[in-house]
Amino acid sequence: MDPALYRVVANRRETSDVSSLTLAPLKAEMAVAPPRHGQFNMLTAFGVGEAAISVSRSSRLSGRDSGQGLHTAGAGSIVHTIRDVGAVTHALCVASAGSLVGVRGPFGQGWGAEDGDWLAEGDVVVVAGGIGLAPLRSVVDDLAGRSTDASGRLRGRLFVIAGAREQAQVIFADDLARWAALGAIVSVTVDVSTPGWTGHVGLVTAQIAPAGIDPGGARALVCGPEIMMRFTAAALEKLGMDPSRIFVSLERNMQCGLGWCGHCQLGPLILCRDGPIVAYGGAVTHLMRERER
Repeated sequence: MDPALYRVVANRRETSDVSSLTLAPLKAEMAVAPPRHGQFNMLTAFGVGEAAISVSRSSRLSGRDSGQGLHTAGAGSIVHTIRDVGAVTHALCVASAGSLVGVRGPFGQGWGAEDGDWLAEGDVVVVAGGIGLAPLRSVVDDLAGRSTDASGRLRGRLFVIAGAREQAQVIFADDLARWAALGAIVSVTVDVSTPGWTGHVGLVTAQIAPAGIDPGGARALVCGPEIMMRFTAAALEKLGMDPSRIFVSLERNMQCGLGWCGHCQLGPLILCRDGPIVAYGGAVTHLMRERER
């Protein structure tokens, strides 16, 4: 329960209300354990409070610097991408370089991408809504880094479908372009078109059927608002994907990260311990219709 002290190395503004903090441990021996893709940390804004925030990149999960200062930050550095929605997240979003934050973790179950060569097994479909791309970012980086041929192109089909309210709310535009350059099939859609936007307009679910996904052996990773995840998972299942190979990231009121307090309970699941990544299908299909209380 004691947070490790981390220093803010950089604060990068992604959108008007989203920031990415690059954090480095104050002392190497104080660093939290290396995270797995999809895990989260509890971040403390001292004097304000603590919040559960997904890891969007770390020195362990990615060898790419991509403007986040990971190489200069050193071993044990991590990036958290945060939306300014409350007192704690606001304090974190405005934290200046050199300031200190507390870090506990990593917690929860990840996507599991470290355990095999997914692109050799079939199509991998990543679907994100808004800031939901943050906990998926390191997975795509990993797949793009490990599953390439001699020419540096992907050895399988990786689909990245990302949605946002409008163009100004699209995060990680540089990463999306880089993944496309490596051979990923990237589709970005917005709810509302603005001057200069020439891409898709509409829901991410509308991009699934025309994408050309082969459902046999495919695996899907979905993160975003719950209603978006529910309809996306249903669309993928309708396409013919095995529900047990569709994974969603569920969040509730995570306060301890250790499964002690019970605030994040969803039916039989304690999400900080059994999630946030869970397989769609079965009881989860029905649990996703339950409002947070």
